[in-house]
Amino acid sequence: MAAREPILDPATLDLSNIIADVAEIRKYNPQRFEMEQLTAIVYEDLENKVCAGYKDVRDDEFWVRGHMPGMPLMPGVMMLEAAAQMCSYFSQKYDLLGAEMVGFGGLEDVRFRDPVIPGDRLVLMCQMLKLRRGRIVVTRFQGFVRNELAVEGVLKGIPIPVEAVQAQLARMQ
Repeated sequence: MAAREPILDPATLDLSNIIADVAEIRKYNPQRFEMEQLTAIVYEDLENKVCAGYKDVRDDEFWVRGHMPGMPLMPGVMMLEAAAQMCSYFSQKYDLLGAEMVGFGGLEDVRFRDPVIPGDRLVLMCQMLKLRRGRIVVTRFQGFVRNELAVEGVLKGIPIPVEAVQAQLARMQ
């Protein structure tokens, strides 16, 4: 599969125009500590359902020591998590799905095209393709490093049944 056209030209994004920092992202996303995979949101277009942000990849990330020793490569699953968190942020901020929490529902057509290493800024963008309120959101995403495509694909977000999960956890205690 050939690389698709960029959702946005990463070279034209003003990465200093921070719309949402980590504190603001936390208002919409539940991830904390080592699972927070977004540094900032820098672009939002509600009309076209497009969002962009970035993850500054640090040398003290939890995976650096073991993936891979002597050659730390950002795990693909962490790139996907960063993209999912940006899509979730956008969906939750504008209450597009109508869910208390959004979770992974699936992935399609994922391609890893370039390595991402500590010191890189992974610029992420997403465009919502399909939305069935209360059921599913389908989003195309891309991640760029130095304006080169590093990862792309389609992810699906679904409502997480928060009350049911909390009840199950309570039964287990």
